[in-house]
Parts: sequence; structure tokens; C-alpha cells
Amino acid sequence: MFKKDFPYFNNSKTVYLDNAATTQKPQCVIDSQIEYYEKYCANTHRSNFGHANKATINFEKTRTLLKEFINASKNEEIIFTKGVTESINFIANSYAKNFKTVIISSLEHHSNIVPWHMQKRTLGNGLEVVRCNNNLDFDFEHFEQILKNNPKSFVSVTHISNAFGKIYDIKKITELAHKYDAVVMVDGAQSLAHLKVDMQDLDVDFFAISAHKTFGPTGVGAIYVKEKYLKEIEPYQTGGATIDEVTFNTSTLLDSPYKFEAGTQNIAGIIGFGKALEYLNIIGYENIQIVENDVYRYLDEELRKIPKIIFYNDIKDSIGSRSFNFEGLVHDDIGILLDKMNIALRVGHHCAQPIMKQLNVKGTIRVSIAFYNDYNDVSELITALRKALQMLDA
Repeated sequence: MFKKDFPYFNNSKTVYLDNAATTQKPQCVIDSQIEYYEKYCANTHRSNFGHANKATINFEKTRTLLKEFINASKNEEIIFTKGVTESINFIANSYAKNFKTVIISSLEHHSNIVPWHMQKRTLGNGLEVVRCNNNLDFDFEHFEQILKNNPKSFVSVTHISNAFGKIYDIKKITELAHKYDAVVMVDGAQSLAHLKVDMQDLDVDFFAISAHKTFGPTGVGAIYVKEKYLKEIEPYQTGGATIDEVTFNTSTLLDSPYKFEAGTQNIAGIIGFGKALEYLNIIGYENIQIVENDVYRYLDEELRKIPKIIFYNDIKDSIGSRSFNFEGLVHDDIGILLDKMNIALRVGHHCAQPIMKQLNVKGTIRVSIAFYNDYNDVSELITALRKALQMLDA
């Protein structure tokens, strides 16, 4: 019933099941960006004519919306970025580089692995990885042992795995990390599309946010920074919009968030992100979770009816993504055939090669849903899968 709000579904016959990669955008998000470019296109925080003021007001409105949306304490704790990848790189290079040890989990996306390698960290040498069990669950005993051996470390973990949909208990992770004076950053790329998050309840120190995975525009994101760290973090970039005063001898910077937002931002995209948040407020997470959980269970039930299917985890403590393979078949072949039948999903390693290697697979077939997906989408997927399997068996 929600598809009517998304122009993509009016203009395409594709069954879209690649939401972990990016979500579709409601009409209000698209309209807000067009309106900015057509009716009041101007730069923010600089000029004082009418359209520039309107652009600044709408830009800052998104900051306030996001602050309230995740229950941050202050607007100053919300810093706009290009997305989760830049958010993680920002904190890695501007703050976490000073820590002797960084702790990540086994299910991390490359965006939460490669930045640490760029700091010359390797496994056991500045980088520790928390094990997972055969159901891909976070190993808390192993985590605590690492913390005991590496107090005052920097913990950087995903909230929801993009590859398998596993939900980590972030509140429990944070409580345990803080017990050993560790600082916690969360990759929340998949979070806001599925779950209500509350910074006061989770008590995390940093939380990375993606707009395009949350029904907003691409090239936009944010990093929540707990207020106590704002003066400790070095700017990732400097230049226009970050400064208070400049001479040829010295520069003084503005306070957060502006000192961290160098140059002209993606103004239209950030305004569009605000509209996405307003849209989600209207729909409500209670409704989103009722629909999603129902479709997710149905997806799992129907997939399990197909012979020779291989799963890597159950759906307890999971949402969004469901990954699988078929015995004796190459996932790429299935992806090609499904595309011919207008089914859009992803096959491959999903930018999570380490866990794929641990599972001894090159990749998986990943179906990832959003609240606009329904039983019909699942039924069309199952029909297409069965046809593809028949063709490949032949």
C-alpha cells in the first residue's frame, strides 16, 4: 500500500529487492529537491538575501529534524557528511587514530575495515575482531576478553549487517565497552530504514547515518557525535564555511557543527533528507515494523520451501536482508537470470569479503526488503527463482 508514494514503482515493472544497497525515494523527497533548484537555489550560511536565507533555514531544519529523530541532545551533535563511509573515515582519521587498539566485528562492511588498514592496523596489531558463532551472532565473551586485554580502546561495529540482516545488541555492546573505558562508534547505515534509534538509550559515542538507505537522496549522511567529544575531534577538512577568522598567520574555526562541514554542502540532498525523515514520522516505525516483520517472515518461509537452499543464519534478531545460496550453483548465474525476469536483488560479497571467506563462499544471493515490499514481491521472486533453478538444472 506504500508503493503509491514512490514514483519508481509507477515507472517500472521491476520487483525491487535491493534495499540494503539503496532505497527508493518518496515523491515528497524528489519534489523538495526540484523545488530548491527551481525556486530558491542559493548557498547557505553566507549570503543574506531572501532565497539564501530560505535555503539556510531549510538546510538547518533537517539538522533539527535528525536531532529529534534519533534523540540527540543538541543540534551541534549532528554533523552532515556524504554518507556513512565518509562519517567513519572522518572519525577514524580525526579522532580514533589516536587509539592504540580498534575493535570491530566479524560482520563489518568494508567501510568499517579499510579505514583501519589505512592506519597500518592489522589483525593483532592495532586491530581486533570479535568472533561470531555459526549463526553469525556476536560473541560477547570474546568481546569482553578483548576489552580486558585492550582497555581504553575504540570500538566500531555495525548495527545491522548489510549482508545478512543480523541486528547487534548495541546497547549491550556499549555498556560492556564503557565498562572498560572504551569509546563506541556504530555503523548505522541500515538502521533508520528499519528501526527507531535513540542516542540517549543506546549511549553510543558516535553513530553514522546514511540518507540514501533511509529513503533520502544519495551523497548525504551524518555522524552523531556525543557532545563531550566535539572539542577533541580535529576537522577532517577545512576551508569555506568552517572559519571564524583568517589571517595569513593563523585561522580560528567556528564551533561544531560548522567547523566540520567545509565547503558547500549537498544542500538539495540535505533538504531532501529532511523530507524523508518527515515522511517516516508520518508512516511511523510501529507500522513499518509490523509490515516488514510480516513480509520478512513470509520471505523466509517461502525460501525454505525451495530445495537445496543454503542459509547462513536464522531470522531471529535479523531484519531487512536475507542471504542464501543453492547447492552446486553459482550465485552470479542466478542473478543474471533473475534480472531478465525483472527481479532486482544483489549477488556477490556485498562489500563484506572477510565474513564470506570465513563462510568459505565467494558471495551470496541477497534479498533485502523495505516497508513498501509486500507478499506479491516475494511471490514473484519465488516464481522467478524456481524458473532460474529449472533452467540451470537443465
